[in-house]
Amino acid sequence: MKNDDTIFSENSHFKSYTDRENKTDRSYNNKKNNSSLSYYKTKIKIKNSEVEQLSNAAMYPFPKYTTMLINQINQTAQGTRPKVVGQMSELTQEFDGKTLEDWIVWYNERQPDAVETATEKIYDQYLKLKEAMSLIDKDIIREWVKDLVYTKTFCGLKVQQAIISFIANKLGKNWDLANKEEEAKGVDGYIGEVPVQIKSMTYKLEQHLNEIIDVPIIYYEKKKGGLVIEFNENEIK
Repeated sequence: MKNDDTIFSENSHFKSYTDRENKTDRSYNNKKNNSSLSYYKTKIKIKNSEVEQLSNAAMYPFPKYTTMLINQINQTAQGTRPKVVGQMSELTQEFDGKTLEDWIVWYNERQPDAVETATEKIYDQYLKLKEAMSLIDKDIIREWVKDLVYTKTFCGLKVQQAIISFIANKLGKNWDLANKEEEAKGVDGYIGEVPVQIKSMTYKLEQHLNEIIDVPIIYYEKKKGGLVIEFNENEIK
């Protein structure tokens, strides 16, 4: 039988453990409550008209849709790139004025030709697009939709076939696509007698530690106007 000291010691240990457990629970609940509270942050929308008043900056009354169109045109014209108008993030750090007028004077002293250069680049692109717009009618819009829904979608689905057949033709070899059983083993097709797998270029940047591929990999990247493919020709010959 245990003596009283031993019993007291065990009870003290139990009490101490229980206190720590309660403190831990309270601490966890406090963190949980604080986390829940921090999730609900205040979200307020400041209207453009209010921004104009608060910043003391007059806004030009652009007609409906015009800013959207100019933005689209500028994406192609690249009229407001840093090389044209300067690096704004750096310029605003250097500026120590208070008003819009101060900023205009300060900016024009450092970038005297920027506004006109940007305007010319965007306007030149606008004239090109305006000419192209005159060629657009309902029929050409229908053809654009058909090209997107039919041709481009189909080509996207058949990218493996396109890549395998392209390389096979370049190497003067026959080609074939894998059947379902072969696909389950990680084979997308054959160039000659060599099994190959097709992977996006982003696959190279990702870590697939648990995946072992025993066949040559052909990487591809979709670019404007076509595909860029990369592979080891010696593995396929």
